[in-house]
Amino acid sequence: MTTKTATGTFESEVMPYLNQLYSGALRLTRNNADAEDLVQETFLKAFKHFDSFQPGTNLLAWLYRIMNNTFINAYRKKTREPKTSTVDEIQDYQLAQDTSHPETRSAEATALDRLGTEDILAAMDALPQEYREAVYLADVEGFSYKEIAEILEIKQGTVMSRLHRGRKKLKDLLQDRLILSRPVGEATDRNLVTSQGGK
Repeated sequence: MTTKTATGTFESEVMPYLNQLYSGALRLTRNNADAEDLVQETFLKAFKHFDSFQPGTNLLAWLYRIMNNTFINAYRKKTREPKTSTVDEIQDYQLAQDTSHPETRSAEATALDRLGTEDILAAMDALPQEYREAVYLADVEGFSYKEIAEILEIKQGTVMSRLHRGRKKLKDLLQDRLILSRPVGEATDRNLVTSQGGK
């Protein structure tokens, strides 16, 4: 395969994932400029090692693995001021709910539709990094347990554990915000019903 042909193949197969990778990079870096740099670095490494990609496997998962490793090696050690997520990132989260992978689809994710962008941002940002990564890759990107394990380079059982704990924490955070977002009377009535449920 000539260099020109290889470049054309890479562009036609990888470029369609540009926006999706950028959303993932923004989730990791919390900064637009750093996210752009991370995606660029990911694409350069992916192009350099494109001959190692195994046709028939999940290309997006392969790209995410490169990006995650690049972030760990080059970005995580940097100390910066707190980053602010963008509205686009959360819109991507909301739009992905209907197309999430059936194996990792969580019932709690549908509650996001009832909350505003700020509530979702706060709930997601409140999760520990390892839980946030797992929940994002499963419920936003729709990856399977096996694919997430390959991306994060951890055991599949660890993925399932992080998802279970992460979703539970997210559920609690979302539930608190759903209650607080309701009219006072409605929230009070709900709490009353809950407290009487065992009677």
